[in-house]
Amino acid sequence: MPNIRSAKKRVSITAQKSLRNKMAKSSLKTNIKKVQVVVAGGDKAAAGSAYIEAQKAIDKAVARGLISRNAAARRKSRICKAIGKI
Repeated sequence: MPNIRSAKKRVSITAQKSLRNKMAKSSLKTNIKKVQVVVAGGDKAAAGSAYIEAQKAIDKAVARGLISRNAAARRKSRICKAIGKI
């Protein structure tokens, strides 16, 4: 445990940011899973609307620095490919 006031503050802030990032990543994964469930069901219209929501979530994650641009492109590409197979 740190003794210096500024170090204590950094520990607190790091914990808050870690929690915020964890929540955002969890939300991102949930959006992607929603698309996968709809794709498994075979409803192309619903998959398209779910894809739009997932795409927004992925782009926001990139903007926040949670995932890299390449990882985002890969995830969006895989989802599009799955929707195309319906």
